Order: sequence, then structure tokens, then C-alpha cells
Amino acid sequence: MEGVLVRKIKKICVFCGANSGKDVAFVNAAFHLGKVLGKRKIDLVYGGGKLGLMGCVSTAVAQHERQVLGIIPSAFTINNLVGETCGKEIKVATMQERLVMMMELSDAFIALPGGFGTLEELFQMISWAQLNIHNKPIGVLNINGFFNGLLSFVDHAVKQEFITPRARKILISATTADELVDKLQAFRFEPDPALSKLKWSPSSSQKEKLDLTLHL
Repeated sequence: MEGVLVRKIKKICVFCGANSGKDVAFVNAAFHLGKVLGKRKIDLVYGGGKLGLMGCVSTAVAQHERQVLGIIPSAFTINNLVGETCGKEIKVATMQERLVMMMELSDAFIALPGGFGTLEELFQMISWAQLNIHNKPIGVLNINGFFNGLLSFVDHAVKQEFITPRARKILISATTADELVDKLQAFRFEPDPALSKLKWSPSSSQKEKLDLTLHL
């Protein structure tokens, strides 16, 4: 990446399925991503537990002696529903609290194949970046074309003028883990001039959680 100013990334949050999916390539890619993060000395933030692709990537990161942090709603820990987290675990009360904490504790975000939960997390981070709540890079690891349809839809929304070309740049994609991490490190945030004027203030609560309250 000669000539490119590289962003320092110490922790990446990975969103992915609690299932392994139909194609063994998804499992292999999740393990490989964990290996890449470990070799690059990048720690993992994820949704906790050991199910599906979540378990694959967290196990691989831990095997390469990097820190793993699982942020998990307390409801999921009842009756050991999702299995034991591979690393440190923080329990939260709600899904929204989980996502806010993931945003605060991570330097970048990667989505692997997954279902509605993965997509919700991915697009929540994208919309928060668009609103200038954070300026961290976001990418999808497009394994065997899994995200082709989603990327085509986003491009369609750009053509129909529901997403601006500037906002489209928020979502990065790559077909290999190394390429994706390189792109995340090279990412330069370009805030919308109008939305960049929005002011978001921390909560005044004792827990100092992020209050996504808009002040005009």
C-alpha cells in the first residue's frame, strides 16, 4: 500500500451468522479471517457465543493469541443458548446497547455471511456513519458472491437517487480477508457537508452510554 496513508486498526468488530451456512466456504473464510486478524495483531469484537460463523472467527482469533471480546444480551445467556464465548464477555440488557458498545469499542467493522441480524447490524453501522455518528470503515467479505445481490441493490438505490454516491462509498467490499483489511485501513471518511453539521452528544447518565439524540 505504498503512497497510501494507513489507518491504525487495533480492534475489528465482525458481524456474521450464528449458523454456518450451506457452503463450507463460509466456514473456511471465517476461520481464515480470524487467522488474518491474528497475524495482523488485530483484536476481535463480536456478538459472543460459539455458534456458527461467530464461533469460527472467534476461535481462530483466540488461537492466534489475540484478544476476543464478546458483547452479548443477557437473554442469550439463559440456558447457555449460544454457547461459551471464546474470550472476555460483556453482558448487556438490550440489542441496541450491544450495538452501541460494539461501535464504541471497535475501529472498523466487517460483515461475513449471515441472516437478518447480520444485515441489521451492518446497515445500522452504515446509517450511523452516514449521519456522522462515527467515521469508522465498514466492509463486507463477499465470499462466493454471497453479497452480490445486496451490493447490486445498494447500487440500484444509488441510481434511483435514494443513496448518494458519497454515501455509497461508506460500504466497502472485497473477496479476500487480506484485501478487505487493506481497504479498511486505507479508507478515508467523506462526511456529507449537510449531515456533518449534526451534533451528537454523550448521555449524561452515570453509565456514560452513547445517547443518539439529535441536536439541531
